[in-house]
Amino acid sequence: HLLILDEPTNHLDIDSRRALLDALNDYDGAVVIITHDRSLMDLVADRLWLTADGTVKPFQGDLDDYTRFVLDRAKAVSAGQAKPRAEGANSREARKAASAARMRIMPLKNEVQALEKKMDSISWSIGKLDQALADPELFSRDPDKAVSLGKDRARAQEELAETEAKWLAAAETYEAAKVEAGLA
Repeated sequence: HLLILDEPTNHLDIDSRRALLDALNDYDGAVVIITHDRSLMDLVADRLWLTADGTVKPFQGDLDDYTRFVLDRAKAVSAGQAKPRAEGANSREARKAASAARMRIMPLKNEVQALEKKMDSISWSIGKLDQALADPELFSRDPDKAVSLGKDRARAQEELAETEAKWLAAAETYEAAKVEAGLA
């Protein structure tokens, strides 16, 4: 129940990358990912670990906090100063607050992602129905099946429209919550 992946998106095309992201998000076990791919981290990671100075420890901030930490550290090193502390009192509180805000809006993010998956599934089903309906002989060979497939397609199209409306509302709520929490 543990996957350890080192730069898993290297050399993947867009479709393979999307399939990997879906598989990782659906995986029930633990996943350790070593990556420089920021979008992969945004889409998959729920916890960050800092590997620095010969240690590995949980990083309490988000990717923006990590970026600031790395840049501040690089500036300090280039200026000849001592390495900045990874745990400052003020930054620690800010990271904790940001982490708490992310945890509060996580259900909204999960709802958006679930609706996106549902839209993908419905769109795939519509594509399959369209393929079947594209057979010109279907209507003469089995008109009842053609009618049934047409009704199935209409229902799927209606379900897709409803799901898209729910997704739009959920995405707006999620984005507003991110702004309110200071995460956008």
